[in-house]
Amino acid sequence: MTKREADKGSLRPIAVRWGSDFYPPQLTRFLGDDSRGQLFIIGNPALLRHKLVGVFCSIKCPGDIILKTFDLVRAMREVGIPVIGGFHTPMERECLDILLRGSQPIVICPARGLGRVRPSQKVRDGIEAGRILLVSPFGSNYRRATAELAERRNRLVAAVASRVFISHAAPGGKTEALCREMIEMGKPLFTIDAPDNANLFAMGARALAVEDLSVLREQGERQP
Repeated sequence: MTKREADKGSLRPIAVRWGSDFYPPQLTRFLGDDSRGQLFIIGNPALLRHKLVGVFCSIKCPGDIILKTFDLVRAMREVGIPVIGGFHTPMERECLDILLRGSQPIVICPARGLGRVRPSQKVRDGIEAGRILLVSPFGSNYRRATAELAERRNRLVAAVASRVFISHAAPGGKTEALCREMIEMGKPLFTIDAPDNANLFAMGARALAVEDLSVLREQGERQP
């Protein structure tokens, strides 16, 4: 599949099979045989070649972390850091809203099939401009997001991302469990410096502030 073929498909999902040019090789590296299927995409598949920063947050997030996260995500937008995420939790959706006002590449991964996805006008405009890509490992028969599909989607995001920013992971929750898995994958993990993120620092996450964004910006070049 070529970029031109993807462009012709517009908002219709196109299958990217394991072993094809645009299929992320890091999926096989981190997920093994579980990754050897196909992805469904809407948009420019070349965005998968960027070294993307994964964005995650638990459903509930402490207020002081919310404010610091907004500042950090705005800074990420201004310097053009490519990102990937499910953008499903309230905090993740807020982050996406901020990022959509920029021009950096964004890969959005719904926890369902893309057949009936109705993107917002901002997302649609980004798709047509070639800077936003929708990706799902699920076929059109998966019409509704479920907890199980969200978990599988999050593992895909974690595998594709070069580095990961977790604004908050509630102790004992699924996001914290995913963080442990990412640490085992060898993924560099970054979070907000706050007492409520002590659990993340305990497992090896590094503090990230606006003035430290160079550690993420270095990952903005495309994959070879």
